[in-house]
Amino acid sequence: MTKHSRQRECIKEFLTNRFDHPTAETVYLNVKKEFPNISLGTVYRNLSLLASHGEIHKLSTGIGPDRFDGNTTPHYHVLCTQCGGVLDLHMENIDHINTLAGTQFEGEISGHVTYFLGKCPECLKKEIQK
Repeated sequence: MTKHSRQRECIKEFLTNRFDHPTAETVYLNVKKEFPNISLGTVYRNLSLLASHGEIHKLSTGIGPDRFDGNTTPHYHVLCTQCGGVLDLHMENIDHINTLAGTQFEGEISGHVTYFLGKCPECLKKEIQK
């Protein structure tokens, strides 16, 4: 990692204590409370650096802006097709799909990215109340 940065540490700490997978803008708005002069560009650069060093995960879901996860342990996510939220999904590991995919591919499979699609509990509740 490059030299120590209080701003970077603040960003990492913010993500470590969150489970809603915030966007860069949400991170920026919250870190700005402690560092009023921080720029959105600085937040983006630090998020990119933290992700490239494996200290956080960058989730490029294809639905809305990228989101960031302070939990680097292997786990899956559900994308709410209604509100665009990203929620953790705690389930048994499905790494065996790498082997399965490898039987259909002449190259080498080294991993996978899996997002499950559905509706979050809040959106489901709203739908039922209609």
